[in-house]
Amino acid sequence: MTENQPQQPQNQPGQNAQGPQGPERTQQLPMYGQHQQQQHAPLGGLPRLDSGPQGQRPGQYPAGGSAYPQFGAPGTHQGTSPGPNWPIGPQPATATAVKPKRRAGLAVVALTALLVGTAGGVGGAAVYSATTDHTSNSPSVTAPLTGNQAAPASAPDGSVQSAAAKVLPSVVKIAVATQQGQATGSGIVISKDGLIVTNNHVVSGAGQGAELTVILNDGRTVTATVKGTDPLTDLAVIQANATDLTPATLGQSGKLAVGQGVVAIGSPFGLEATVTSGIVSALNRPVTSGDEEQDSTTVFPAIQTDAAINPGNSGGALIDLAGQVVGINSAIKTAGGSGQSEGGNIGLGFAIPIDQAKPIIDELVAKGKATHARLGVTVGDAQSSDGLTNGARLGEVTSGGAADKAGLQSGDVVTAVDGKAIASGDALVAAVRSHRPGDQVTLTVTRNGKPQSIKATLGSDNGNPTG
Repeated sequence: MTENQPQQPQNQPGQNAQGPQGPERTQQLPMYGQHQQQQHAPLGGLPRLDSGPQGQRPGQYPAGGSAYPQFGAPGTHQGTSPGPNWPIGPQPATATAVKPKRRAGLAVVALTALLVGTAGGVGGAAVYSATTDHTSNSPSVTAPLTGNQAAPASAPDGSVQSAAAKVLPSVVKIAVATQQGQATGSGIVISKDGLIVTNNHVVSGAGQGAELTVILNDGRTVTATVKGTDPLTDLAVIQANATDLTPATLGQSGKLAVGQGVVAIGSPFGLEATVTSGIVSALNRPVTSGDEEQDSTTVFPAIQTDAAINPGNSGGALIDLAGQVVGINSAIKTAGGSGQSEGGNIGLGFAIPIDQAKPIIDELVAKGKATHARLGVTVGDAQSSDGLTNGARLGEVTSGGAADKAGLQSGDVVTAVDGKAIASGDALVAAVRSHRPGDQVTLTVTRNGKPQSIKATLGSDNGNPTG
């Protein structure tokens, strides 16, 4: 059995088998090596944020980051569609939500990707009709501007206004058009000569014949091409046809603290240069999101925030109050009981930590693909006698892999990595993917009811996550 094959967890003494799965899929984390797709929708308006590796079955996750599902679809990871009047410019009327067909077994709480796309369009099944600034023939009831209004107040350092002013020139709107439809998302400028980082699920449909367009903060529209994609981490780099852009300053997500103020910038529902603010609600939150249409999923240790994030924010910036990028917005949790049409911001947004994204971005720029850390095991949830998950149970150990070399065994239950608690199989997947090949980690393992510490040096998938 390879690392990408599902592994059913085995019970240890004193632990009960997992009961039947309830209607809410998000309450059970997928297995490491076989992940059930949670409803984490990718930012961009579509149900999911990104697509997973080709050839990988839905809900399948190799341990240590071998096969990576998508980070853009809570159950779906996608972008919302710009609507019939896409791509840019005034629209005659406010776009209306596209009501998706009800699917049997749809989770009550869904994590959706934040890409916006038309039904059947780029990035997965569209849920929303993207909206842009629109004009109206109705007479204005407000007094016209005379030019004598007071100038905006100066922005003090550390304020939302000051932080937004620093980063707005570096956040762009991305539009993708194919024969199947259109979609919009967001991106962050990382070099003066046109390199832009975004979510993989935003541009995953930009294949042969697709048109990729970037709308800059100053209003210009330029063409772009895909430079590299990584479905496993839901990241992508594109090359815009411009040489005078303003790159954002990348910060350090490792220095974030819960309760710290943050700002989200992007193009929710196609409304470019939108700024919202909130706080860091949680760190290292194991998030599983995927694309229902492309049958792929992704697991990552997310920054959780209550800053308003909606479809179309996918690939946009999450910044601290110093104006530095600390995360890439990718997914939201929605509470649409009757379908994704009820999706939207409920204060639960998720971003890829920039510390995790940086090495992937560097490899995408240099090679067009990226490598990932691998532990070399299949993983499932371990459960206690009361039915609660209390760790990650190891399944098949790959011969010659990192886990095998470290002395890990099938049936071991991992409860912590480097002192940080591991509550489920997904949590172990996220923890491994937060590292790089060659990193040494200390795992707290329970074997035959006795705890012990085991050091493991993580291996590499050599850029082949499904191999």
